[in-house]
Amino acid sequence: MKTIERFTAAILLSCLLYVPVAASQFNIVLFLIDDLGWKDIGCNGSAYYQTPAIDRLAREGVRFSQAYSACAVCTPSRAAILTGRYPARLLMTNWTPDGRWNPQAPLHEGRFVRDLPLEEFTIAEVLREAGYKTISIGKWHLGGPPFSMPEHHGFDRNIGGSAHGSPGQYFYPYAGNWAIPTTGKRSRWNVLPDGQPGEYLTDRLTEEATAFIRENRNRPFFLYFPHYGVHSPLQAKEELINKYRAIPESERQGNPVYAAMVESIDESVARVMDTLRELDLEKRTVIIFTSDNGGLWKATDHSPLRGHKGTYWEGGIRVPLIIKWPGYAQAGKVTDAPVIGMDLYPTMLAIAGLPMRPNQHLDGLNLAPLLQDADQLERQTLFWHFPHYNNHPETMPQGVMRKESWKLIESFDPPGLQLYNLEHDPGESNNLAGKNDELALSLLQELRDWRRNVDADMMKPNPDYNPSTAGETKQKRQ
Repeated sequence: MKTIERFTAAILLSCLLYVPVAASQFNIVLFLIDDLGWKDIGCNGSAYYQTPAIDRLAREGVRFSQAYSACAVCTPSRAAILTGRYPARLLMTNWTPDGRWNPQAPLHEGRFVRDLPLEEFTIAEVLREAGYKTISIGKWHLGGPPFSMPEHHGFDRNIGGSAHGSPGQYFYPYAGNWAIPTTGKRSRWNVLPDGQPGEYLTDRLTEEATAFIRENRNRPFFLYFPHYGVHSPLQAKEELINKYRAIPESERQGNPVYAAMVESIDESVARVMDTLRELDLEKRTVIIFTSDNGGLWKATDHSPLRGHKGTYWEGGIRVPLIIKWPGYAQAGKVTDAPVIGMDLYPTMLAIAGLPMRPNQHLDGLNLAPLLQDADQLERQTLFWHFPHYNNHPETMPQGVMRKESWKLIESFDPPGLQLYNLEHDPGESNNLAGKNDELALSLLQELRDWRRNVDADMMKPNPDYNPSTAGETKQKRQ
């Protein structure tokens, strides 16, 4: 009851603090694509995936060639974007509602919360308080009812978002059927309550987005558009699949079905942009386009980057990022400054002309200087913390840091260090940890100091671990 009372009080206070925003203030559209790899768009080097609308955004805005997600899996990276904080600081280091665990592994996993805490003041709450109309359309995956849905975190409306990370099906009726680990039970849900036979989810969500824009053409709005695409299950429109199946295998970058899903996302971007132009809103709308982590293993090829979703090599955490800010951002600029998901919160504050909130977005920096003449931010170091086992191939529990061009990976199980110079070895093929012990140990100390500073929860030895049955347990899980 106390939680309900606090939530009601917060809503009333929000109404009392409502401040109308001038109609000339910038609207914000944030496309957050699910599992879209860094190289899965034309402007980042793909000759296979067809993304003309996204490529146009890059020509008209600023493209970040070394942008990172805050985690190699989805829930933590989304929480970081909405709060401006490292997942380790939030204690949201694994995906919800359960992640994946192995109770017979050598280490107990770190604790993590399964719902975005109501105490966090999200970017949507700030914008709504300032008079923006806010909506979340698509994947939420930051908790569930009764207290952790988009409506509880600053969004006036939620279309299609739930506790689940996948739609179950991309064609109507969008039914999900999920085996709940360790319980023997199943969870069933539908992303949307209505639709038409043959309707494709990416298209339907886009229709909802363009309708929202039309409804709010005369007031500032924040459209948070976290598409379910291109997350599994791999399902797409047949005519697009056939288009990519006709390309010889030797010329493909990935699965034709995945390629068709990418093209549908690009069509979504095009439809949103066309609507903004039609309503004469393009010049006062900022577009941010990014992904929550790297692409799915075997669905796409991240070369020359190593790794994929779930790993902390570059292919798992480096993501596309484009910001188009009309009249402010240098059109066509490409910056190699390392940036990360938390930076979007203070950047959106700057776009809206609102003061910074450093006590909230403790770990994010305003990217506005990079959209003009600045070459780098003052920050030199980025960090990641994943104290969990993971069912994605080639993954391990680990801590990671990048400082300038150096990247250190500390694996917790099995224990070990990897050190790479990304300037000379972006594919992370040459582990220098044994050749440069002094630097590796210095970076390791900095990584451990950061973990203490953010109160990161660590893994601990598992007293129930039995090495003689570990291999059998692992085989069953696979």
